Amino acid sequence: MRKTIYFVLITVLAAASALDLTGQTKTSGNRFVDAVTYYVSGNIDAAKKDLQLITRSEPQNDAAWYYLGLCHLAEKNRDEARICMDKAAQLDSTNYWYRDAQLTTIDPSEDLELTIARYERLLRDFPKNTDRQYVLLNLYMAAGKTDKALEVVNEIEGRDGKSDASVMTRSNILRKTDKIDESYQVMRDYVAEYSSPYVLSVLGEYEMSIYNDKEALEYFNEALSLNDSYFPAKLGRAETFRLTREYKKYFDALKEIVSDPEEGAANKSDYLVQVFRSTDSRFLNTFKPQLDSVMTLAVDSHPKDSVMLQTASSYYAFTGSMDKGLEHAKLCRDLYPQSRPAAYSYIQMLSMGEDWKAVSEACQDAIVKFPKEDVFIELDNHARYNLKDYKGVLENAKTLLSKAAGDSAKTLSALSQMGDMYHMLGENKNAYKTYDKALKINPSYAPVLNNYAWYLCQEGKQLKKALKMSRRTIELEPKNATYLDTYGWILHLTGNSLEAKLFFKQAMLYGGKESATIMIHYIVVLEAVGEKELADVYRSQLKNLPKDDE
Repeated sequence: MRKTIYFVLITVLAAASALDLTGQTKTSGNRFVDAVTYYVSGNIDAAKKDLQLITRSEPQNDAAWYYLGLCHLAEKNRDEARICMDKAAQLDSTNYWYRDAQLTTIDPSEDLELTIARYERLLRDFPKNTDRQYVLLNLYMAAGKTDKALEVVNEIEGRDGKSDASVMTRSNILRKTDKIDESYQVMRDYVAEYSSPYVLSVLGEYEMSIYNDKEALEYFNEALSLNDSYFPAKLGRAETFRLTREYKKYFDALKEIVSDPEEGAANKSDYLVQVFRSTDSRFLNTFKPQLDSVMTLAVDSHPKDSVMLQTASSYYAFTGSMDKGLEHAKLCRDLYPQSRPAAYSYIQMLSMGEDWKAVSEACQDAIVKFPKEDVFIELDNHARYNLKDYKGVLENAKTLLSKAAGDSAKTLSALSQMGDMYHMLGENKNAYKTYDKALKINPSYAPVLNNYAWYLCQEGKQLKKALKMSRRTIELEPKNATYLDTYGWILHLTGNSLEAKLFFKQAMLYGGKESATIMIHYIVVLEAVGEKELADVYRSQLKNLPKDDE
């Protein structure tokens, strides 16, 4: 279709060149030439303006309606495009491109049968224009008309002969109708007659999936005999060696694959990520030296590729070599200083190593480079909190608040952080004022309700208010151990230790045993209700828990 558009444009411009364009009044022909020029250059607004003038003054101008429809399609205005294309096709039903464009404005999900009927009519009226046969085939499949779809495949093969595309389409249709054996037999028959590394590799993958490893390897080897650099076949052969535990052959094949500079880094990375994320830890531990060697070769083949460097970084972090993981993440960040993913990956690696000072410094650099990305401010807040730089967190939260205009979720998050930091700085009045602002936006915002209630009970103030807010949090999240702890502790402080015990029992079920703070509170409550022996049991377990902040 694009060639036709340019052909039309050249024809129109050629015709226009024979005209006298020196007059001050733009003629309809000149305006159409300008409109098509605007459209081809991407100036849709200017093109649409001229075309609308033409269709108003010359409603029988089919070409103007067509190009106006194209403008609406460019703006994703399907309804207006349909009106224009319908008009163009009505004015000249013998123009294939008008009829074809008319169909592109129809949403098959609205009326699948009507869409099918129109495509059938298009192909019947223009039998030499077969571009849309595969579209019709897919429509038949969507309608469950597999017999009709197979008829289209027969027509394509009868006219053009068999091809990878036609054979795989036939095979897929048969597979979708649960004719699995017949589906793969179609491919077997095809490769017996034609050379196709692609179809041979698909057959190899199928045989491998049903544990016919010998047959799978034969297909992959045959594919490679036709094209020794065909990546799916090389990968399939390597996988066959891995699954049959021929590990020396596997790693030899894998090293050959990753060392090939002609093969794209993305394909290699996808496979390597799949290997170290899907295989069990025993495989990774046993063959770590070989895998390290593979990763080194892969990076050496693509030393400046961001995807490969990030893959290497993830691999080394995943297998416990944090220094090497950080080294590759930093290299990627330094090579691509304007890459947001590279900056984010580097900060993630620093965070895994808990080097909070370095994390904060890297975040500050990223905040300057990517001022619209709030995620780096959030990451910096995490680092600053661990550095006990509460003023820094507060300032960051104020920045997030200033950027959150109109976004209630971001506003609530920023206010929540501000309130927490005011508390950490000993400014409880400001903390409570900030929490009140948050709760005006959303009275059921659980993080603020919980922290507000907790800080009030720590001060021993407004315990009824604290209890009410805390009660709301466990209504919202009844399996949240932290919220259950807060509510149970306030109940205890208000003299309801027996009732508090019930909520602490719930907290224990949902992770409370992993928190020293919650365990201490539960022990106090158990002793308050006279269950000293059970309290001692939990006290013995408490010795194995690290301290955490309340």
